[in-house]
Formats: sequence, C-alpha cells, structure tokens
Amino acid sequence: MGLLRVLPLVLGAEAEEQPSVSDVVFGHVTDSKVLELPFSKPIKLPTWNYTVAGHVIDFGPTKHVVWMVIAALVLVVFAWGATLVRGKSLVPKGIANLVEMMVLFVRDEIAYKTMDEHTAHRYLPYLLTAFFFIVFSAGLGLIPYTATSVGNLAVTGTLAILTFVLMQATGIGHQGLGGYLLHLVPSGVPWWMFPLMWPIEILGMLTKTFALCIRLFANMIAGHIVILFILGLVYLLHTPIVGIASVPFAVALFLLEVIIILIQAYIFTMLSALFIGMSAHAH
Repeated sequence: MGLLRVLPLVLGAEAEEQPSVSDVVFGHVTDSKVLELPFSKPIKLPTWNYTVAGHVIDFGPTKHVVWMVIAALVLVVFAWGATLVRGKSLVPKGIANLVEMMVLFVRDEIAYKTMDEHTAHRYLPYLLTAFFFIVFSAGLGLIPYTATSVGNLAVTGTLAILTFVLMQATGIGHQGLGGYLLHLVPSGVPWWMFPLMWPIEILGMLTKTFALCIRLFANMIAGHIVILFILGLVYLLHTPIVGIASVPFAVALFLLEVIIILIQAYIFTMLSALFIGMSAHAH
C-alpha cells in the first residue's frame, strides 16, 4: 500500500525531501500515470494522446487500469485452476470446493431469492462475474504497492451502468417496450398524472444506479484512507511511541477490510439482482 514511503519520515529524514502523510494517503487512493514497484523506482506509464472532437484525450493506461487488468487475469487463472483441481471428480476439494461454495452462495442466496428461476439462470453469469471481480480487485488492493481499481469512480460507475442496462433490457424483454413504459408508473395512478410520474420513476432508476456506484467506491477507499492515516500518526505526532497503539489498530482494521470487501461484493451483487428482478415484473 505504499507504506514504505512513510518510513524515512518516521526514522528522522528531512520533511522537505519526503512527501507528507496526506500526499502518501491520497496518492495511494487516487489514480495516476505512475506504477509503484517494491525496491525499485516507480514506472511512468505511457501516454497515448488522440484528438477526439477537437479535444486531446489520453488513452494510455493508468495505475488503476493496470491493476484492473491484473485482477481480471488472476480471476481467470483462479477459475481455470479450480476446474483443473476438480477434474472429473464429483466431489470438489481444495480450491474447487471454495469456488463452488461461493458460486452456490451467489446462486442460491442472491439470484434465486431476488429473481424468478428463468431470470436468475439468465443473469447468473453477470452476477458471478461482478461478485468475483469486486472481490479480486479489492483484495489485490490490500497488497503493498498495488492499487484498488474498484476504488475508482470510472470502474464502479461502469459496473453500475451495466446493471442499469440489464434492468432496461430485462423490463423490455419481459413486457415489451410499450408495456415496460406503461408499467414504469405504479398501478392505480390516474392517467393524467403519468407525465409527472414518468420523470420521477426514471429519476428513481438513475438514483439506484448512482447509489450502486458511490456505495462501492466510497467503501473501497474509506478503509485504505483510515489505515494509512492511523499509521501516519507516528509521523504526525513526531513520536514512535504512538506506533505501539496505531500499528495493532491498523492491523485490526486491515483484517476488518477483508470482511468489508466480501460484504460490499455481496451488497453490490444482491442489489443488482434485486433491481434486475424488479424490472422483469410490472409494478
């Protein structure tokens, strides 16, 4: 998590030559074009500038993009390794047993309890992908010198938009375009209130999507900020004695962060399944 950059400050190095605690903390949770490496100088990521509609846009990779790709590759290797371990055996063991347990949890406790069986089977691949992607992306971010890609609004926003698109596709697929637009308004509302209710219902769907994005983003970066600031107290208070309390407390929060990752992956997946399932049926 870039904590080694704080050590020279704790050991008495000149403050002018080292970044402040806030620089270290916010440098860790924000995106950048620099990729940190242990025991080596940081790598500056390439810049690919292209002109789009008169504006120069950098399409080059950033720190969060790199770790998002790495998380996706690790997830693929993890799933592939689980299939190899299981082979043709009817009884899973080891890593295969862990994967099957998590898959069954998402299927039975999330998909089946928020959707009808047909809709659950159709969208289970998306729900599993979202769940495991969040777990692996956030989990990698707990390793020193890495970054949490789901602590980026662009990443969580994309996941939320995917859920929003599936909500609309499910509603139109089950009810037809006309029926879906008609049933956006709850039954029993007078027809003359439809022009008022439609914008409210559409705003409600956008609010759900926005909440999905912000909830995941905020919870993913909050733990990192708190842990780093607690460790930074050693420097801020100019005494190593504080470390006697701050370091064990930071370790406890680190372990709590592992649980929070699983909870947030569950919440995002559960709410996505709930919203998609609600779209399949008329109000």
